[in-house]
Amino acid sequence: MSAGMHESVMVREVVEALNPVAGGVYVDATFGGGGHARAILKSTDCSLIGIDRDPDVIERGLSLFTDCEGRVQLVQGCFGDLCELLREHQVVQVDGVTFDIGVSGMQIDESERGFSFLRDGPLDMRMSKSGLSAADVVNRLGEEELARVIAVYGEEKRAKLIARAIITARMRRPLERTGELADVVCSVAKGREHHPATKTFQALRILVNDELGELERGLVAAEQILKPGGRLAVIAFHSLEDRIVKKFLQARCKKVSGSGVSRHRPAPVSAQESRAPSFRLLFSRPRRPGKDECARNRRSRSARFRAAERTSAAPFSSDASNIKVSA
Repeated sequence: MSAGMHESVMVREVVEALNPVAGGVYVDATFGGGGHARAILKSTDCSLIGIDRDPDVIERGLSLFTDCEGRVQLVQGCFGDLCELLREHQVVQVDGVTFDIGVSGMQIDESERGFSFLRDGPLDMRMSKSGLSAADVVNRLGEEELARVIAVYGEEKRAKLIARAIITARMRRPLERTGELADVVCSVAKGREHHPATKTFQALRILVNDELGELERGLVAAEQILKPGGRLAVIAFHSLEDRIVKKFLQARCKKVSGSGVSRHRPAPVSAQESRAPSFRLLFSRPRRPGKDECARNRRSRSARFRAAERTSAAPFSSDASNIKVSA
């Protein structure tokens, strides 16, 4: 794999936030090209577990760390299953977890994976190469549901117009190629700063891979698996992802009082006990990449980085549905 295929974002900031210690165990939950993992391993004599749902990533990654033998394990799976995956490798607590959310540059560059509207290929977008594909979605969903997906997950203002155009096009023949879908979107959405198909492709990718649900489950899993003093570092690339991370950390960094929600009525039974914060923020506002990195790596321009340290308090919940922050 050439170095130019993928450049990890905000590597220095991630390592500084995790502050790896000798003998510690760290998890790169979105292994990708291995940039964050390599920087963590170089920082000190620690161990790392890399997780990725893409089998191609795991296969490539095995050849990247021959100089770190005995310190690296690569595991194929979804990071929402972080606790289960680590328990299978006899790991019950770790010193740090990092997430670099979204699709990797390597996946976008491979036209056969179907992530890019600039490279014609099968309309796929499945990170794990299993389950419903993007072609299944655009050829099966009704117009109203398709418009909702594009509007919510793509934050696309012309969602109804695009959905109607997709329905019309697929009546002639099923949409099976990324180029076909991009042409349909461009036929009704023009005059944009970015490529007109950007938000539609984002929406389909998020839906196909359940990316927001996966992020919610992954954050809860990190809370479960981090030891007191362990660090969580998360890079998000669009507002839906960052909103989930922000609200998760806001909830976990506040003390929940059992004194009741109102002085005029008693608290519900579930709120009778006080709950100490399970995290403390390392910095209050999200950090952004520097100008030099943005100039060197276009992907970094939309990055938002948040980090927190695990306290000794019990986890809030093992159920990601309690977060209730996804769109």
